[in-house]
Amino acid sequence: MTQSPARPAGSRLRSFGNGSASRLASRVLIAGLLAFAGGVFSTPVQAQTPAKADEDAKRANLSDLADFVHYVKIARYDAAKSSWLSLQARQLSDVDFVQLVEASGDVARFDDAVQKASRTAALSDVGAAMMQKYEKGKLSRARHPSEIARNISELTGTLRGKLLAQERLRAAGEYAMPQLLEAFLDQSNPARRAEARLVIAGMGRNAVTPLCAALMNMPPAQQEQVAMLLGDLQWRTSLPYLADCRESTSSDAVRAACNRAITALGGTEATTADLYVELAEAFYSEKPEVMSFPGEEFQLLWEYSPAAGLTMTEIRTPVYHEARAMRLAERALALQSASGGANPDTVALWVASNYSRELDTPAGYVNPAYPVRGAAGPGLSPRRGAEYFGVAAGADISQRVLGRALDTKDTPLARLALAAVERTAGVKALGDGSSARLPLVEALGYPNRRVQYDAALAIAAAQPAAAFPASDRVVPTLASSLRGASSLYAAVICDDTEQYQMLRGLLQGQGYTVMPQGRTLGDLEAPIAESPAVDLVVLAGHGADRAAAMINEAGGTPKTSATPVLALASSDGYAELRTRFEGNPRVAVRQVGIAPEAITTSVSGLVNTASGGAISADEARAYAARAVRALRDLAVSGGDVLKVSDATLPLVGAFADAQGQVKLDLGEVLARINAASAQGALADAALNASGDERIAILGLTAQSAKRFGNLLESRHTTRVVELASTGSDADATAAAALLGALNTSSGDVVPLILKKP
Repeated sequence: MTQSPARPAGSRLRSFGNGSASRLASRVLIAGLLAFAGGVFSTPVQAQTPAKADEDAKRANLSDLADFVHYVKIARYDAAKSSWLSLQARQLSDVDFVQLVEASGDVARFDDAVQKASRTAALSDVGAAMMQKYEKGKLSRARHPSEIARNISELTGTLRGKLLAQERLRAAGEYAMPQLLEAFLDQSNPARRAEARLVIAGMGRNAVTPLCAALMNMPPAQQEQVAMLLGDLQWRTSLPYLADCRESTSSDAVRAACNRAITALGGTEATTADLYVELAEAFYSEKPEVMSFPGEEFQLLWEYSPAAGLTMTEIRTPVYHEARAMRLAERALALQSASGGANPDTVALWVASNYSRELDTPAGYVNPAYPVRGAAGPGLSPRRGAEYFGVAAGADISQRVLGRALDTKDTPLARLALAAVERTAGVKALGDGSSARLPLVEALGYPNRRVQYDAALAIAAAQPAAAFPASDRVVPTLASSLRGASSLYAAVICDDTEQYQMLRGLLQGQGYTVMPQGRTLGDLEAPIAESPAVDLVVLAGHGADRAAAMINEAGGTPKTSATPVLALASSDGYAELRTRFEGNPRVAVRQVGIAPEAITTSVSGLVNTASGGAISADEARAYAARAVRALRDLAVSGGDVLKVSDATLPLVGAFADAQGQVKLDLGEVLARINAASAQGALADAALNASGDERIAILGLTAQSAKRFGNLLESRHTTRVVELASTGSDADATAAAALLGALNTSSGDVVPLILKKP
C-alpha cells in the first residue's frame, strides 16, 4: 500500500471544511479553547455599578475615620496618622467630610479624638487639619444658598425644625442676609416675615453691615422698616447710615424711624460726615469689632439695588479693611465737599487707606473694590495706582499720612508717604507754621534707617527756607547713608550664655553685628544708644509674661519702637505668647529649641515683613548716590538752614572710600566746604590719583582754593609744585592751575620758569 505523505500541522482541521457538521465542530472547538484560555489566564469581572462604588467608598471612609478615633484613644499615633492619610487621599470636600463625621453616629467621640490629637505632638498637625476641615465644612454647608433657602422655609414648620433652622441661619451669618432680608420685606407671607425678623435680630452685628448697605437705596416704606430694625440691633456702626438716610429722605415717616433708631443707639451730636469718618477710622485701624469673619480668607462687601436686591462680593481679608475705610471716607468727603470743603484729615485717611490697600494686596490678586489699571478683570472699571493720588494730594496731605504711619509704626506706609513728600514739598514745607506737628522731622528719629534716610532726602529736596527743630540732623543723616547703610545691628536678650553664643553665631552668619549679651533691655541701653539703629531684637527662653513685658518695653523705647522682635518662647509659654501677639507684623513667636535653619528663616521672614528686609548692597549704593546728589544740591544752593559743613568729617571719610562718579560728586561737595580738612582731602586724593580723575580732582581743589583761600599744608604745596614741574602736560597744567589758585609766593613759580626742557 502506498503511504500518504505527511500533512502539515493544522491541515486536519481544514479537512473538515466542506460541510455544516465540520463548521459546527470547528465552532465548538474554538469556543472550548477560548473558554479554557479565559479560565486559565483571567477571571471574569462584573462591571461595578456607580451606586455600589459609592457604597464601597463610603464604607472605606467610615472605616478609616473609625480607625483614626480608635487609634487615638489607645495612643497608637502612628496608626492614627496612617488612617488619616488614607482618608485624606480620597480628597473629600469639606462638606463631604462633615457628612462623613455625622454618618459615623458619634460626633462627640470624633471631637474628643481630634482634641486629643491636637494636644499630642505626634498628631498636632493632623488634629488641626481635621478640625479645620470639619469647621470649614459646617460653614460651607450652612452658607450654601440652597441650604439657606431650605432653612428659611422651615422657619414656619415644626417647632424642632424652626429651632434647627434658626441655629443654622445664625451660623450662616452674613451669607444668609440676602434671602433673610427678602423674606423680611415680603408682605405676602406675614408668618415667615416675622420669623425672618427674629432671626435677623438674633444675628446682631452680622446683620448690620448688609442692612446698612440696603438702607440708602430702598423705597421709603422699606427704609422705614430697616431703620427700625437697625435701632433694635443696637450696634452703633449703623449710626452714619441712619443719619445719612435721615438727612437725604423726603419722607417724614422714614425720618422719624431714623430718629427713633438713632435715639435707641444712644444718640449723637456729630455730623454725618464725622460719623462716617469715625467708622472709617475703625476700619483703618482694623479693630476686631468691625471684622465679620476672623481668621477666614475672605470677607464680604455689600451692594443693594431694588432690581437685584442685596448682593455680596467676596474680597480677600488682607484688603477688606482698606476697602471699607475708603468707601466710608469717600462718602464723608462727598458730604464735606457739599457743605464747605473737604477736611484734609479725611483726604489723608483715604490716601493712607489706598496706600495700605496697595501694600497689602496679595500678589496677582484682582481687588474687586479697587481694580488697578492693567489688572482689572471683565466688568471692572480700573483706577489709578495709589502713588497717583498720593502726589496729587500734595505735601501737606502726604505729611499727614506720614504722621499716621509714624503713630502706628507702619514702616512701609511711612516710606511711601516720604516718597510723595520728596516729590511735592517746597521750601515752606517745614517752616510756614501751619501745623504744630512736623512729621518729616519726627521721621528723622524713626527707628528704621530707610525711613531716616528717606526723611533726610525729602527735607533736602525741599530745601527749607527757615530753621526748624532738628534741622542740624539732616545733613549728618545724609552723610551717614554714604557709609554703612547696609550694616545690621541686633540685640539678643537671654539669661543663658551658651544660648546667647549660639544665637550670636547664627545672626552674624546673616550679616548682623550683635551687641553684648543682655538679660534685660536696660542692660543694652549704652550699645543701643551708640548704634545707628537696631534692626532686630531676639528674646530667648522666657515665659509668656516676661517675654510679653519685654516686647512691650521694646515697643515703648524710641530706638526700638519699630524694631522687629523674634521671641523664642519656652514651651509652656509659647501658645499664650503667640495668641497675645497674633496679627502684630513686628513680632514673631517661635518655640525655643527649634532648628538653627528655622531660626534663620524666621529672622528673614520677620525682618522682610516688618521693615522691608535688610538694606542690600545695591540699595545701599543707591542711597549713597541719592545722598551725594542731595548734598551737592545743598552745597550749590549755599543755604543757611541745611549746612553741608555740619558733616565735614563723615564726608571726608566717605570721599576717601568712594570711587568713580560718586567720588567726583563728593569732591564737588567738599570743594564748597570752608574747612582745611575738606581742602586737604581733595589735595590728597588728587595727588594719589591718576589720569582723568587726577585732573578732575585737581580742578575741584582749585575751586576750593578760589572760594576759601589756601588751606593746604606745606606738604601738599611741595607735591603740587613737583607735579607741576615733572608731570605730563595735562597733569602739570592742572597742578599749575592749582598753584595759581592757591596764590602761593612767586618763589614757587620761578623754578618752573627757569627749568630747562
